[in-house]
Amino acid sequence: MSDLIDELDARILDLIQEDASLSVADLAERVGLSPSPCWRRIKRLEDLGVIRKRVTLLDADKLGLGFEVYVSVKLSLPSRTNLEAFEACLTNWPEVVACATVTGHEDYVLRVMTSDMHAYDDFLRDKLLASDLVSGVESRIVMRTVRSTTAVPIRLTMHGESKETPKLIARDGGRQGA
Repeated sequence: MSDLIDELDARILDLIQEDASLSVADLAERVGLSPSPCWRRIKRLEDLGVIRKRVTLLDADKLGLGFEVYVSVKLSLPSRTNLEAFEACLTNWPEVVACATVTGHEDYVLRVMTSDMHAYDDFLRDKLLASDLVSGVESRIVMRTVRSTTAVPIRLTMHGESKETPKLIARDGGRQGA
């Protein structure tokens, strides 16, 4: 595990990643500490920046924002100035909920959320394609989210953790990916 955290810290982090509203007393009870040492550990993890902030996760579908698209963006000229200018534009586009620079033919992948196809088309035409910085986009509409988590897999940093990838089992019982 990282030198920053031990097994007890990892258990605390696992619990608060699942439910950040747990009280210190509840956390302490679940990890076998009294509240004061548990609070000190949480405070230390916050001070180290391991815990950046606590948020509430909302249901986008229930809020009418369930239309999700992954958009690959190619800039016309990926110079430092243009990259910085494009990234500055993103801060004014609330539809963009995530952005990553990537390797390959595109420069960015955006995760965009809107109310429906019409609203996405408006975003695409009025914002993304209206920028002279953008030379092309490719949209991938999410049909169904199979897995989504905000949890960081902290157990992957544990010493002695197996790095072997589990084998997939086909429906007919045969092994896949072997």
